[in-house]
This record gives sequence, C-alpha cells and structure tokens, in this order.
Amino acid sequence: MLPLPYENRISTFKTCCGKSICNGCIYEMDMSGGKDLCAFCRTPPASSKKDKIEQLKKLMGKGNSQACLVLAFSHATGINNLPQDWQKAYELWLKGGELGCAWAYFNLGQSYRLGTGVEVDQKKAKYYYEVAAMMGHVHARYNLGYMEHRAGNHHRAYKHYMIAAIAGLELSLETVEKGFMSGFISKDEYARTLRTYHERQKEMKSDARDTAALLRRTGEWHLTA
Repeated sequence: MLPLPYENRISTFKTCCGKSICNGCIYEMDMSGGKDLCAFCRTPPASSKKDKIEQLKKLMGKGNSQACLVLAFSHATGINNLPQDWQKAYELWLKGGELGCAWAYFNLGQSYRLGTGVEVDQKKAKYYYEVAAMMGHVHARYNLGYMEHRAGNHHRAYKHYMIAAIAGLELSLETVEKGFMSGFISKDEYARTLRTYHERQKEMKSDARDTAALLRRTGEWHLTA
C-alpha cells in the first residue's frame, strides 16, 4: 500500500477492476505463478481490444474516472480499434475530470497549451492546469511554474516548482536547485524542499518497483496491461 509515484510508467490501469496497480505488484504476481492475472482482483486480461473497450465503458457507467481517461486516450490516438476522434476525447477528459481525475484536466491543459486537436489557448491551458494542480497533480503544478516563469513572474514560478518538488517530482527539484543558484529561492527554502523531496521518495521506494522497471527496460519482463 505504498504511495504510487507520479510517472504513468510505474503503474498500470486494469480494466477488469478499474484499479491502477503498481508495476512492482504486477511483477510479483507474475513471479508467484499468477502470470497475466490482475494483482488486485485475480482476473485475466481482456481477450480482445473489443472486450477491453466494453470493460472501460462498464467502468465509466459506474463512475470510474480513470476509465474515462483511458478511453479518451484511445480516441485521441486511434488505438484499440477506435477511430481517432479529438472531440470525443475532450468530452471524456471533461467527464473524467468532473469525476475526480486530475490527469484528465492535465491532458486538457496540455492540449490547449500545445494545440493538439484544438487551437492553442494559453488561458484555457492555465485554467485546466490550475484545476489539476489543486487536485494534487504535480506535473500540472510544474507546468504552472513554467508558464509563470515565461511570463516573468519568477518568484511565483518557483513557489509552484517547490510545491511540485516537495510532492516528489524530480524534474521540479532540479529546477528548484537552479532557482536557488540564481537567488530566487532562499537557502532555508531549498534545504526544506530537498529534505521533504527525499522523504517523499523514501515513502514510494519499493524493491519490486525497481526490479520491474529494470527488467522492462532490458526487455526481460513484458507487462500485460
């Protein structure tokens, strides 16, 4: 029951039970003889992409916000035998966000900032980042810092960076260090941020997670979604 890191590659969403499972837990399940079974509900994966989509729709009907996120991604990219449909993706991201999925709001922010599927709109991008950040999304918090930095609001930017670093985001910690070296962050603020970052990383530390990540990188273990 360790906290999950923020990188998507560390956990996998299971359409059988609607849970995001740590890849370390999935690895240990495989090694214990339950290969391909869900580490939470012990159910085999969907037998086809069609069945996977049906599972996602059922989860959506039960109010599962992450199911909206995954289905939105399928529409945005045209995977799982679905036609690419940005409008449908946005509708599902909005629904997912309303159901409590911070990643859904973050994806909306990304789309408006970068112009993927919609016209670039920095005001809307900032709005959705702010909503996601208030829900605890550290990447959204970091991006708010980036936008404030670009606007010349350096002290406000580094406040965002410090919040994201304290939550455990390595990229943000690196930016905080640069802010300290540039004089935007005091010695005490930097020391407190660094200490809390390492405490957060320790909370999320797992030998099984490290092993799973290493074996995936080397191709010695293949994850079944």
